[in-house]
Amino acid sequence: MMNVAFDNEMRLQFLNRSENESFARATVAAFVSQLDPTVSVITEIKTAVSEAVTNAVIYAYEGKEDFIYVRCGIKDMEVHITIEDKGVGIESIEKAIEPAYTSKPDEERAGMGFTIMQSFMDEIMVESKVGAGTIVKMIKRIEE
Repeated sequence: MMNVAFDNEMRLQFLNRSENESFARATVAAFVSQLDPTVSVITEIKTAVSEAVTNAVIYAYEGKEDFIYVRCGIKDMEVHITIEDKGVGIESIEKAIEPAYTSKPDEERAGMGFTIMQSFMDEIMVESKVGAGTIVKMIKRIEE
């Protein structure tokens, strides 16, 4: 998915602090605005980015401070977004993407992050390796 030659591209790197989630969301939205999407499409993209970044903040580094990486590329009228961490990884992606599943039920997590991402984006792929991190790739097609 991210092996595309993009018309335009940007990259972000920030610490896995919850206050940086809004920074990632706003930056991706500002970048995507060059395609003149509707307000509802921007809201869907911002929500999906929020969920992916929040997952990385909460789960990736188990309380240690480290970086989250965001890449956003535009090709024609498609937005490609990648959220990546170098954290603990996901043991079972199949289980993690099930609605209402959470590996931290004691923290009152709803476990709906991947479900929300899937509902707002046209494509979502998750790659993960235990001990090496997780990559969430999302595509949104913008109507002209």
